[in-house]
Amino acid sequence: MSPLAKKLLIRLLIFVGIVSCAIVLIYNDYFFLGDPVHPNNDDVKYIQTSRLLLNEGVLAYNTKDKPSAFIMPGLPLILSGLMAVFGQDHGGVIAFRIFQCLQQVLSVYLIFWIGRRTFNVRTGLIAATISAFYFPDYFSSGVILTETTFRTILLLLICVTILAMEQNRTRWYVLIGVLTAAAAYFKPHASLYPAVFLIIWWKNKIPWRLMLKYTGLMIGIYIVLLTPWWIRNWLTFHEFILFTNSAGSPFLLGTRFYWQLPPSGFFEVHPEYSPETLFQGSDRNAIRKGLDVIAYGFTHEPLKYIYWYTLGRWIELYFHPFYSRPIWPISRPVMNVLQIILMLLNMAGIVFTLIKRRYRRLLPLLLALCYFTVIYIPFIAFNRYGYPNMALLILFGAYLIDQAIRGRTITPTSTVTGVNWRKGD
Repeated sequence: MSPLAKKLLIRLLIFVGIVSCAIVLIYNDYFFLGDPVHPNNDDVKYIQTSRLLLNEGVLAYNTKDKPSAFIMPGLPLILSGLMAVFGQDHGGVIAFRIFQCLQQVLSVYLIFWIGRRTFNVRTGLIAATISAFYFPDYFSSGVILTETTFRTILLLLICVTILAMEQNRTRWYVLIGVLTAAAAYFKPHASLYPAVFLIIWWKNKIPWRLMLKYTGLMIGIYIVLLTPWWIRNWLTFHEFILFTNSAGSPFLLGTRFYWQLPPSGFFEVHPEYSPETLFQGSDRNAIRKGLDVIAYGFTHEPLKYIYWYTLGRWIELYFHPFYSRPIWPISRPVMNVLQIILMLLNMAGIVFTLIKRRYRRLLPLLLALCYFTVIYIPFIAFNRYGYPNMALLILFGAYLIDQAIRGRTITPTSTVTGVNWRKGD
């Protein structure tokens, strides 16, 4: 990388760090989505949970002071740790926001790194610049939710996946297991991410013995790191809880077309359900309810439900910005328009990239994007869940901009070290 590119990147990282810290300190509690005195939203409930965890050693969410497995413990553990150092009122919360600002700086660098390794230095710089001026990132730094930390872990996962694909060394697969477990402590659906290596290994013709070795390593490390959570749940509730037992079924809620009830004739065909109770509770019949709604919908309104489970999911995840608290000078209506423009650019970039780039070089980025999109198709999907993937989508838009700047199609030349499938390491 040239000295000029390094200088531009360093200045960009400094800019992001200063601006993000200034925004969270100036806006402060403006970023609360709920009422801190009477917790009524996820963010303020996380604060309440973290205080209880620090003072009483009890992890509870939506259950007052009684233990629960409603949420994964990742965020409360971090927030309660910061509260122990900086205070349980404003100090701990501000420290957590500053921590998220630092993660944003790291994420911008990781976006550049992925862009450079997958495409070229200029694409990495363009992607990092777009991210530096993407206002939902600054909102995410101020709100007390899991998205900023999860996005950082996701980007680290992709970086390590690239290194594992290129170098085929044991240490990278160990780190994949560690990062997957870390991601699961915030969002359990990340747990199956290592499955993307099945495609990478097949494409690169890795020997079966190495495949089994690395699979065992990733699974073993994941199990070891999740074991404390499973032991806690067993000792507390006397049952095995893999992740959470929260109220409401994501699968059943995902059947709601723009939060509407099923088609009008559904309750005539299924009198065992009612509009008032269909989507309530977390009973064991949630999956059966969801399957009944899907079966009726695809039978009587097939086009509507085909759209909802394909293009509709994509739009819900990515075309609505994660931007609940607007930051001057970008209002929410303006951000809505900017998000649509950015997504159209990103989608054009995906098509262009698939045509012009070597497929194997794209595998880590494409597989991560596909995994964390497809995983939501059967379940509820909205902008908060799609936000971490915007960093991946921006990379494709950045490559399209890079090629437009060059003004001609460039035949890619590999600058990545060859894949060395050794028989042992």
